[in-house]
Amino acid sequence: MRIGLLTEGGYPYATGEARLWCDRLVRGLPQHEFELYALSRSAGQERSRVPLPEHVTHVRTAPLWAPADDGRTYSRRERRRFADCFKELVHGICAGAPDPFAAGLYGLAGLAREQGGLYAALRSESAVRALEAACRAPGASRTVQAAHVADLLEFVDELECMLRPLSLDWYEEDARGEGLGAVDVCHAAAGGVAALPGLLVKRFFGVPLLVTEYGVQLRAHYLSHLGAGPGEEEPRPAVRALLAAFHLRLASEIYARADFLTPGNAHARRWQERCGATRDRMRTVHPGMEADRFATVGESADRGDPDTLVWVGRVEPAKDLIALLHAFAEVRRAEPRARLRIFATAADPGYLADCRALAAQLFPDEAADSITVGENPVAFEEIGGPEAPSAAEAYGAGRVVVLSSVIEGFPLTLAEAMLCGRATVSTDVGAVREVIGGTGLVVPPRNPRALAEACLSLLGDADRAQRLGAAARARALELFTVEQNVAAFQEIYLRLLAKGSARTDGGGIPFARPPEARVPGHWTSPTWAKPAPDPTSEAAV
Repeated sequence: MRIGLLTEGGYPYATGEARLWCDRLVRGLPQHEFELYALSRSAGQERSRVPLPEHVTHVRTAPLWAPADDGRTYSRRERRRFADCFKELVHGICAGAPDPFAAGLYGLAGLAREQGGLYAALRSESAVRALEAACRAPGASRTVQAAHVADLLEFVDELECMLRPLSLDWYEEDARGEGLGAVDVCHAAAGGVAALPGLLVKRFFGVPLLVTEYGVQLRAHYLSHLGAGPGEEEPRPAVRALLAAFHLRLASEIYARADFLTPGNAHARRWQERCGATRDRMRTVHPGMEADRFATVGESADRGDPDTLVWVGRVEPAKDLIALLHAFAEVRRAEPRARLRIFATAADPGYLADCRALAAQLFPDEAADSITVGENPVAFEEIGGPEAPSAAEAYGAGRVVVLSSVIEGFPLTLAEAMLCGRATVSTDVGAVREVIGGTGLVVPPRNPRALAEACLSLLGDADRAQRLGAAARARALELFTVEQNVAAFQEIYLRLLAKGSARTDGGGIPFARPPEARVPGHWTSPTWAKPAPDPTSEAAV
């Protein structure tokens, strides 16, 4: 089977979990051919490609960061056609109308497929005027209606980047048989712009489309536009509203047209359902992790230091380490021997400095006597340091692992702690309850007192902590391993191939070209297909 895997800013370039799960999927299904179609976000990203297995037949990359002017200009007839399609598209964005949005999107795609790129047309004055008319039309929100010329120009620039997949040369099957239009299943490893090529090959070639979201792209967009970060310019309200409307309409179209959706957790599933996805085309497929990395710690009789709490993750405001430090202050008042070890996988420098300053204020350095150097009960460390060379050893350093986030999708660090057999205390955000499933304690977010009480209950009861840790490891081994993830996608691929979608080959006849025609190897004259010798002949005697 040929799988066209679509990514954006991830595999086979970027590091992190977004790359890891794609790599594990591809390596776990060596019986299939994979063709990678990647939308890159930076030049530096493209220089750091990971090694690929032999059954990845080719990789196509399209930059979303570089200018894409192909020098194509349209005739008067083509400009009129573009104007009609673009008016429908922006009307659908501004008025929240799904039908005009879809008609405009596929109309522009058809124009780009027949006549070439859209770069000049999308950045033309006529495009800006059409957008302005849509913003002023009845049905648009007040924020959009208040858009100024600078807002319109900025949004048109952003829209041109997001619509670049319409103009790519990925779709038509070439002389070598390569192209998205020739694959058996198109698998988008994320929603949003990454799935846009999948929509087009489904529309024009009938290729079944599978969309996987471990972090909902629409939600990620909303969170990224809540406000400006340190050193960033405050986003314009009208631009923010237009971008949000575009992403909402695109997500709704993806969820409506995809043959199958695989959210990574119930939290992502609820987002998809609210945007129009139907349950008969959905199946939750949890991320797969390499359980062997945590086997040594998970199966060890050593349960870690009985007085130590462990936190692992990226140090950033969404993780709410400030609340954790205040909670630990209450833990220390009840249990003076308690310690907190914070292991950072990455860090926001400003937020890390704030956390260090608060820790120094709340917990002055302590010394056992007048000679010993004082030590703070809160330690800030990094994965890979001398005390914790690996993530597994970081989780194994204490009896209880804490998650204090106010925003989470699928809490990977929590699943890793479960694989290590550790009892956990977590805030009730994202998919935490789904992951824990009764094997840990869950408290409300932004509630240091509740967090402290839950931590104290496990620090003071070793037997309970051990029982919860053992149950957590058993649950993680059942639900969150690479093996279960790969098996689920193998089944879904076969299901989509059997379904056949609306695909036709050879003059409109479904499956006129047999699947084995695309299987590598010599199928026309294999050794086992040669006629058997006549038993009455001399050669057979």
